[in-house]
Amino acid sequence: MRPVPARPPPILDPTPPPGPPLTRKPASPDAIEVALRRELYLFALYRTLEASLLALVVFSPFGGLLSEPRDRFLAVTVAIAYLPMALALLLASRRDRSSLAWQACVGVGVDIIVAALITHAIPGVAPGVAMMLLFNVGAAALLVPLPLAMSVAAAAGCAVVGEFLWSTIGGGDAGRPFSEVLMFSVSFFAIATVSNLLGRQMRESHAVAGLRAAEAANLNEINGLIIRRMRTGVLLIDGSGFVRLANEAALMLLGDVDLSVDGKPRNIRDIAPDLAARLQAWRHDGVLVDAPILLGETADQVEILPRFARLLVDGETTLVFLDDTSMVSRRAESLTLAAMGRFSASLAHEIRNPLAAISYATQLLEESNNLDDSDRRLLQIVHQQCMRTNGIVESVLGLARRERAQPENIDLVIFARRFLDEYLETVPPDVDEIKLSAGVSSLPVLVDPRHLQQVLTVLLQNSLRYGRMPGQPARVILRVEKRGDTPVIEVLDRGPGIPDGVLAQLFRPFFTTSEHGTGLGLYIARELCRANGANLEYVSVPAGGACFRLTLPGPDALPAA
Repeated sequence: MRPVPARPPPILDPTPPPGPPLTRKPASPDAIEVALRRELYLFALYRTLEASLLALVVFSPFGGLLSEPRDRFLAVTVAIAYLPMALALLLASRRDRSSLAWQACVGVGVDIIVAALITHAIPGVAPGVAMMLLFNVGAAALLVPLPLAMSVAAAAGCAVVGEFLWSTIGGGDAGRPFSEVLMFSVSFFAIATVSNLLGRQMRESHAVAGLRAAEAANLNEINGLIIRRMRTGVLLIDGSGFVRLANEAALMLLGDVDLSVDGKPRNIRDIAPDLAARLQAWRHDGVLVDAPILLGETADQVEILPRFARLLVDGETTLVFLDDTSMVSRRAESLTLAAMGRFSASLAHEIRNPLAAISYATQLLEESNNLDDSDRRLLQIVHQQCMRTNGIVESVLGLARRERAQPENIDLVIFARRFLDEYLETVPPDVDEIKLSAGVSSLPVLVDPRHLQQVLTVLLQNSLRYGRMPGQPARVILRVEKRGDTPVIEVLDRGPGIPDGVLAQLFRPFFTTSEHGTGLGLYIARELCRANGANLEYVSVPAGGACFRLTLPGPDALPAA
């Protein structure tokens, strides 16, 4: 598959880029604080309305229709003082960031004092003032703890009872029975208790809602991350055919195209006409065609099998899943090879026992003195074929036991130099020449070092065995270089090269041109490369010889599937 081009994030993707690990976060205390301050502001706004009504009763010519003041000077003084204080408390609720409980208590304290004074000054409005004071006490109880709410209710009850006693002791008429005063006092405690419990539930509900919102945001981030990292391409196309969302895999399969112009999404017909036609046919008759289509640039197109699903049952917005048929084929091939590997391993175990018996019997026969030269030659042939068969069995078992790749970030130059030193220590000194050529001083790659060592060992052994001209020593070069942004390591020899007629079968299992070979070395090497997201290929050398090129993933590449 082609490498992912450097592109901006998918258009209209609501999820942020991946960051630190996602965790469940509780509701932010700031959000609860904002909600409570909004309630305090509404409370202060209501107080301003009360002060305005009081001023209207005192100064309006229609105020006498409600009740004549007992003490007009006191009524005027309270009305004049209450309105500026209410405005000041309203302004403080918007700008002052001090304690909510302190602001609520100061405000309701002013309300209680004003209610007691205005009730004494205008006895006829006492029931209405007491009713309005009930709301003030309840509103304050929403914002303060329960003990403080009870204190506010007690202060309001004492103020009402105190004003009744003040009017009675002063020789005047209180204007209402004492039972009414007691009922209002009890009501203050009741409304304070109920309001405080409602406020507590409101804060708890707000906290739970904040927690659920945080969980939803986290799930949204996780879903976005999963969609972006999916190896299956995902497109979200609305009813008009405009591409609303695309993940990295879809961008890679579509090729080097822009999904938006001047910030506006493009229509799928302009990007991939064949895909648009397939989508239109599916929307029309609901039949999904299994034939693949070609997507991408003309020079590097990929066969894609599209699948469609409606985002909503009755909607036209469609999710399009793009499956790369080459990846599907490789996965199917991997499953088949895995099953064959397990079968081959079982079969190899069954072969080893009779093979060992044949080899042992051959060795015993060679010790006999009654054999002529022709019989000994036949025994040698039997022994050689037993050794060859045993090599095939060992290779099959090694293939079946192959572990999953565990890629690491390594320096390819340092690794190649260390590998060559260790390899030269294991072979006897002879006239063959093996040397390292590095075009760069450092080259980071992402690969499993055990698999890389096994691949290089196979390639080096093949070059020493077949990469020599008749009667001449082998000359092998292990070359490390960087082609563009891609790390490459090559094994070159000066031998006769590989005939064109066998190139198509070069990496097939059990294919060999030597009577002593197993035909599994290059096959296992390519499978190990695929497991690491690398590519192994044969490159012809115009001047003669053979070159096996191993293209490795860079340090920032995604791990192979």
